[in-house]
Amino acid sequence: MNIRPSEDTFVFSADALKIDEAGETERIVEGLRAQLRAMRKRGLVLGLSGGIDSSVSVALAVRAVGAKNVFCLFMPENDSDPESLRLGRLVAETFGVAAIVEDIGPTLTAMGCYARRDAFIRELVPDYGPGWASKIVIANALEGEGYNISSLVVQDPEGRQTKLRMPPSVYLGIVAATNMKQRTRKQIEYYHADRLNFAVLGTPNRLEYDQGFFVKNGDGAADVKPIAHLYKSQIYALAAYLGVPEEIRRRPPTTDTYSLAQTQEEFYFSLPYDRMDLCLYGLNIGLSAEEVSRAANLTAAQVERVWADIAAKRKATRYLHLGPQLVQPVEEIAH
Repeated sequence: MNIRPSEDTFVFSADALKIDEAGETERIVEGLRAQLRAMRKRGLVLGLSGGIDSSVSVALAVRAVGAKNVFCLFMPENDSDPESLRLGRLVAETFGVAAIVEDIGPTLTAMGCYARRDAFIRELVPDYGPGWASKIVIANALEGEGYNISSLVVQDPEGRQTKLRMPPSVYLGIVAATNMKQRTRKQIEYYHADRLNFAVLGTPNRLEYDQGFFVKNGDGAADVKPIAHLYKSQIYALAAYLGVPEEIRRRPPTTDTYSLAQTQEEFYFSLPYDRMDLCLYGLNIGLSAEEVSRAANLTAAQVERVWADIAAKRKATRYLHLGPQLVQPVEEIAH
């Protein structure tokens, strides 16, 4: 819960995010069981990326319904890092769950995902094609005021990188094409969930859920989201408690979406997750920028910039959390 401690001696620090791992695990497990009973589903399907969030989610799912009732999917595509598949398999082996590979690269090629993306990139880089790679990066919120500007980074076949400003049409086109990846993965998850009579488990943590770091009807679609209330630091604490392999706990969070390696800070967040957690939590419980700055090793002005960025992302991505909007409620259907 986001409640500011009342003690006069309270000093804000990373300790404020500590949780009772055993108690939190039991609470999530019981919550999942109740949700599945209400949905009349007997198990859980999820995409396993080899990242910390999906790994913790697998461990929790196994505790809730048993390994035989958890089904995992590895869904690589043409731009995926092979390391993700290796680590995903390690997680599946660790927790004893069934898992299969569904290579979505051919599907994305057939839908024109890569061709559409590359066509937008060629509006800025006419030579872009085979042997090239790219990613989108965002300006750091700590470096100035105002809106964060996204840039395109391209790498030619000789390894030379160039960073370019994008007009809105190019940015939106690249993102629209890239979002096909998350939506295709979710379609595959629901196919397997339907055939098994399982529910689809979504894996966003609190930072991602709060800040809209997901694709609507893509990785944002799920029947249950058991870790969406937990800050990323708390996910790592649960990972250690649940026995997630140390190799995965040491791996820096990545998007694994673009053909160039890309951290989550480059693409979306202002700071590494541990300091983002402190800024978000401090904002949520009503601390001053000065209190948060000491814990996060930032200046108060930098904390204010991060908070402004959090507020801007909440406003811009609010629609991602909305279901289909009705002109008039259908009163017979409960929501």
